[in-house]
Amino acid sequence: MSQADVTASPVNESFAELLDQSFQEMTSIEGSVVAGTVLSVEKDMILIDVGLKSEGRVPLREFGNNEEDIKINAGDVVEVYIERLEDINGHAILSREKARREESWVNLEKALEKQQRVNGVIFGRVKGGFTVDLEGATAFLPGSQVDIRPIKDLGVLMGTPQPFQILKMDRRRGNIVVSRRAVLEDSRAEARSELVANLEEGQVLQGVIKNITDYGAFVDLGGVDGLLHVTDISWKRINHPSEALQIGQSVQVKVIKFNDETQRISLGIKQLTEDPWVQVFERFPVGSKMTGIVTNITDYGSFVELEDGIEGLVHVSEMSWTKKNVHPGKIVSTSEKVEVMVLEIDVQKRRISLGIKQCVDNPWENYKSNKKVGETIEGEIRNITEFGLFIGLSEDIDGLVHLSDLSWDGNGDELIKDFIQGTTLKTKILDINVEKEKVSLGIKQLTEDKFTSELENIKLGDTVTCLINKISDNNIEVSIGDNINGNIKKSDLSRDRKEQRTDRFGVGDKVDASVIKIDKKSSSVSVSIKAREIEEEKQAMAEFGSSDSGASLGDILGAALEKKNKNDRFDTTHCFGGWSHSSIIFLKIHPLI
Repeated sequence: MSQADVTASPVNESFAELLDQSFQEMTSIEGSVVAGTVLSVEKDMILIDVGLKSEGRVPLREFGNNEEDIKINAGDVVEVYIERLEDINGHAILSREKARREESWVNLEKALEKQQRVNGVIFGRVKGGFTVDLEGATAFLPGSQVDIRPIKDLGVLMGTPQPFQILKMDRRRGNIVVSRRAVLEDSRAEARSELVANLEEGQVLQGVIKNITDYGAFVDLGGVDGLLHVTDISWKRINHPSEALQIGQSVQVKVIKFNDETQRISLGIKQLTEDPWVQVFERFPVGSKMTGIVTNITDYGSFVELEDGIEGLVHVSEMSWTKKNVHPGKIVSTSEKVEVMVLEIDVQKRRISLGIKQCVDNPWENYKSNKKVGETIEGEIRNITEFGLFIGLSEDIDGLVHLSDLSWDGNGDELIKDFIQGTTLKTKILDINVEKEKVSLGIKQLTEDKFTSELENIKLGDTVTCLINKISDNNIEVSIGDNINGNIKKSDLSRDRKEQRTDRFGVGDKVDASVIKIDKKSSSVSVSIKAREIEEEKQAMAEFGSSDSGASLGDILGAALEKKNKNDRFDTTHCFGGWSHSSIIFLKIHPLI
C-alpha cells in the first residue's frame, strides 16, 4: 500500500479528527476550574495532577496566609484554575486563588440576586475605605459604609468574620462593593421595633454615648436613641456633659419619660441613685457648721459642695465681716476646703444658703464689748473719701468720721483737705451699730460745742441783734453773738415787697430780727426782719388799743411814739429800724403826729 493510500485511508482521517478534537478539548479547559489530586506537598509548592500530560504546581501560600494553619495532604482533591496548559518547562500553570475567586463570584452573584448577606473579613486599608475577603473574591468597603456612626478604632474589626451586604458587582472589571452599615441598619431597625414595643417608663437599660452637646448627651439604646439631659446626669452640679461622659462610653440609664407618638425618650443616670436632698434637714441642720469644697465662684458669691450632689451658695455678703465690695475670688479659691454655717434651706428650690463669716467671731461685737460710746480713741487714717475719714480701729474694722463731725466751725468739705492718709488721729466714739456694721466717730466732739451753749439762750420767736457779714442778691449772712451764724432771705427783709432789697443794707450794719428756724446740725439759725415787724405790730395793737375799739392805727402808733418820747428813748434811727415801712408812710400822711 502506497503512502498516498495510507494518508487517504478512513482510519487515518478518523485519527486526525480525534487528535484535533483532543487538542480543542484541552485548549477549551484553559480558564476553567477543574478538580485535581494532590500528588505531594513540598516546602513552598504543592504538586497537583489535573489529568493533563503534565502535573501543575501551586504555591503553598495560595492555600492560606499562615503555613501552620494550612492542612493539605497528598491524595486530597482540590479545585484549581487552569491558567495555561503548560509553561516552557512543560508544567501546567494552576491557581488555587483564581479557582476560589471564580467559585466565590458565582456564589456572590447568586447572593446579590437574592439580596442575601455574605460573610467576609476586612484585611486591608485602601484609599477611601477597606478591602474585604469574600471567601476568595476581593471586595471594596467604602469608609462611609463601615458603621452607622464614626468609629475611632477600626482595629477591632480587622480580621474578624462578619456579615456584609453586596451593593453592586461588575465581573468584567472585577469590582465588588459591599456595605457593613446596611447590615447594621437592618439589625438596628429590628432591634428598634422590639425595643420600642417593650419600652416602659422606669425601665433600666444599657446604652452607649453616641453624641454630646451643651445641653446633654444622646444615648444609643440599641436601635433607638434617647436624650440624657445635663440636669439628669448627676445630682451634683455639672456645667457640661463632657465633665462626666465620653463618646463611646457604656452607661446604664433609666427611662424617665417616653412619648409613644413622637418616639422621644428621656433618660436619666442620677435617678438610679437615691436623691441626696431626702432628709436634708436632718443631715444639714440650720445653724450647724460643716466643711465643704468650693466648686464655683461667681460675682455674687461662691458655691460650696457639702457632699456629692449637695451644694450651697455663700453669698458675697456672707463671706466676710469686714471685706465689703470685694470679689469672692479674692476671699476664696476653687477647690479650697472651707468651713461654712448652714443659714437657710429651701427644699423645693433645692437651695442651701451658707455663710463663711458666721464661723468666726464677729469683730463688730467684739469691738462693742471692749469699747463704749463717748470713749476717746486713737487710730490711723486709712482712707479719705468725699464724705469723711476712715480710721483704723483694729486689724479688720474701720470707723467713720463724717464731714459734719470734723469741726464745730467751718465747712467740712474744706476742712477734710487738711488731713493726710496714714497719720494718727484722736477721735471720740459717737455710736457702735453692730447690725449695720458701723462705728461712728467724731473729732469736733473732743471740744465744747460753743454753738449749743449759746443756743440755749435763744429760742424760736426771739428778737436778736445781727451783724451783717456778707450780702448777696438773694441773701444776707449775719452773725449772732460770737459763735452763731445766721442768714436772712431776701423775702424776709421787710413786709413791704418794695423794700425787700439787699442793697438797702451794708456789711457791718446791725439789724434786729426774729428767730424763725434753728438748725443744730449746721450750727446756724434763720432770722427775719419781716417776722419782727409783724410781731411788733401785734404787740403795739395789744398794748395801745385795737381798731375794733374805735382807735385808728394812727392813734395807736402816735401813742406809742409819745410814750417813747416821754421816756427819752425815742431815736429816729431806731424808729426807722424798729417800725415797719408801712408805719413810716402812715406818719407822713398824718401831720398831727
